[in-house]
Amino acid sequence: MKDTKIVTKKLSFYYGEKMALNSVSVEMPEKQVTAFIGPSGCGKSTFLRTLNRMNDLIPNVKIEGEVLIDDLNIYDKKVDVVNLRKKIGMVFQKSNPFAKSIFENIAYGPKINGISDKKMLEEIVVTSLQRTAIWDEVKDRMNHSALGLSGGQQQRLCIARTLAVNPEIILMDEPASALDPISTAKIEELIFELKKNFTIVIVTHNMQQAARVSDLTAFFYLGELIEFGKTRKIFTTPDKKQTEDYITGRFG
Repeated sequence: MKDTKIVTKKLSFYYGEKMALNSVSVEMPEKQVTAFIGPSGCGKSTFLRTLNRMNDLIPNVKIEGEVLIDDLNIYDKKVDVVNLRKKIGMVFQKSNPFAKSIFENIAYGPKINGISDKKMLEEIVVTSLQRTAIWDEVKDRMNHSALGLSGGQQQRLCIARTLAVNPEIILMDEPASALDPISTAKIEELIFELKKNFTIVIVTHNMQQAARVSDLTAFFYLGELIEFGKTRKIFTTPDKKQTEDYITGRFG
């Protein structure tokens, strides 16, 4: 197994009194794709958001246990959350480009992080768009609004925007669920390409997608991690009957 990048230890999470995650312990390796699957409301998106402290933005929540990234507990009081989110990018289910030009969408993060040199910004923008295989489609429209792009292009633009601040980890919450099959295939190809340089964690309700893009799969049910292992094994010879029932469509 490659070097471990993310570890959770007995991670529990509550919305008020309601427990959403129950003592989840898992290790995710560097530069591989880990997929979370499970029925709606099983805790997989909540779990994903604990990895970059997005849940901090919700009132009246409580977290127990640890989330370690490169052996650092990210819930330690000394952790700078802004720096943490630079290291851990997030791509949402619904593409959310800013109402700005394509260029400004990508340059936004680097500018906030203090890069003002025009040539350097241009290099970052071009490289980010090339890495997400959208440069050839948008290079003549850099000053046009990003809102004029198709849904699939907008999602790749949002991934490019994430890459522009040079993260180490990319979290993806159902990144292709709103897209047509051709755009979905492009996002999947992109994930395959990006894992050469980034650690990727993806939540998906599409089991075929999990089987295609991930190296490891975690099956969640009612806030508990039921089974975790190599994707091929989870999908062919799972250890737990619950996992098998979900994968074969008996419930969920």
